[in-house]
Amino acid sequence: MFADFQMAAPVIAAFIAAPFLYIGALALGRWLKRAHRVPLGTAYQLLCLSVSIYLPLRVLHHAQHPSGHPDGVGRAWHDEAIDHFGAAVILLGVLFVLALLRRFYWQKWFKHRHEAEAPKFLQQIFSFTVFTIACVLVAKWGYGAQVDAFLTGSGIVAVVIGFAMQDTLANIVSGIALQIGKPFKVGDWLIVDKFRAEVIEVNWRSTRLRTNDDIYLDIPNKTVVGSTITNLSYPTRAHAHRIRVGFEYSAPPNTVRDVLRRAAEKADGVLEHPPVKIYLVDYGDSAVIYEIKYSLEDEGRFNDIENHIRTNVWYEAKRAGLTIPFPIRTLHIQRDHHHESPAKAKARALLPKQELLAPLAEEEKAELLANANILRFGRGEEIIKQGNDGCSMFIILEGEADVIIQSGGQEMHLAKLHSGDAFGEMCMLTGEKRSATVMARTDCEIWEISRNVLQPLMQENNCLAERMSEMLAKRKLETDGILAAQTPPQVVELKQQEYAKGILKKISSLFEI
Repeated sequence: MFADFQMAAPVIAAFIAAPFLYIGALALGRWLKRAHRVPLGTAYQLLCLSVSIYLPLRVLHHAQHPSGHPDGVGRAWHDEAIDHFGAAVILLGVLFVLALLRRFYWQKWFKHRHEAEAPKFLQQIFSFTVFTIACVLVAKWGYGAQVDAFLTGSGIVAVVIGFAMQDTLANIVSGIALQIGKPFKVGDWLIVDKFRAEVIEVNWRSTRLRTNDDIYLDIPNKTVVGSTITNLSYPTRAHAHRIRVGFEYSAPPNTVRDVLRRAAEKADGVLEHPPVKIYLVDYGDSAVIYEIKYSLEDEGRFNDIENHIRTNVWYEAKRAGLTIPFPIRTLHIQRDHHHESPAKAKARALLPKQELLAPLAEEEKAELLANANILRFGRGEEIIKQGNDGCSMFIILEGEADVIIQSGGQEMHLAKLHSGDAFGEMCMLTGEKRSATVMARTDCEIWEISRNVLQPLMQENNCLAERMSEMLAKRKLETDGILAAQTPPQVVELKQQEYAKGILKKISSLFEI
């Protein structure tokens, strides 16, 4: 009787421990899911249940047959159950291990080591291969199946299926080749068959891409492997693009190069290094063709950057007096040059409102208008920059501009300029540095009055410099805040005379009066 108890005790203990084993395994799964976000679902619950049943049955079998018995001889119902639950434990255990590998190897270690997401396609191939091997081993060793004969027969079937699925298999093999060769990765920008697109996913059958117009492309892997692939993101995301622009034959090449370089360098998104380069590449039928080579890092902004460059080219060319020629087959009718342009008509209308130019005689104003230089600036362009030298003043004919100063590393907005407002006169008359930056708020049409145009008038009219210095002195007093109500009039007058004398001295020296 004592011997029977010794035999039954392990069995009873195993069956009592089964619920605790099941609950403990579930608790482990819940901890893995919460703490490490391991994706465990129904398969893991089935694994816990299979283990909690398999172990008591295995203990029972050992208690009844401590030395074992030949297969098929004296087998009880629980012996058959052991085989089935053992197979389930192995297959479900493989799924559990694959889930752990997916989380801790593919999603963590692989990403940290290679600084990139592990391709889903590679994970799927690995998981399928491991699970298939586990199924074969269970069938052969657990159930004694004739796997060799099955594999031979299935090989024949596979050949038949292979002929029927040549394209699908070719895409799968091409996908494996892409994963091994790694010509690109998710997030790279490619040019494939003239499409410029970002890689979104590489799966079993195809490579999915997205253009910068948010159009999705699904290209079979076989087509991708057979195409010439240009990877714009390798070895670095910085890469170059080229834009061609034509200018008239009379335009000096060096001047054109300067204009195009400034236009490209000002565009948002163009890299400073490597620097912008300009090439003269061809003499066309109606224009000399130049090429802008610039570099960018964010291919997704390609269209916006090129739009900004081309817009800047137009404004820079207009300001430099250069012409982007019409096509040779276009009939261009030139109007009479003696007719006053709309811009000069605006300048003539605004001239009487300019306090600084009021001392000029009518014939002097007419000469100023005859030599008027009309410039155009696009929205967001700098018209003058704080700290730069300057030999011109400006009058806004149309549009709005912002006055900005940099002080202590901070940018401050001082004022908004409108049509008829002038700026830059102190720098032009005294030779001082620009005291502020003026940036076009909208597209602006601006009348530039240069020192060279004003110098003959100043030399012919000796009183002009003195009157202008008095006006500038008054403006400087207003800027300094000395014209406050509490300031005594005699102090204001003395300070204005002091300022006017200093400004007149600078004007006389600069204009050689």
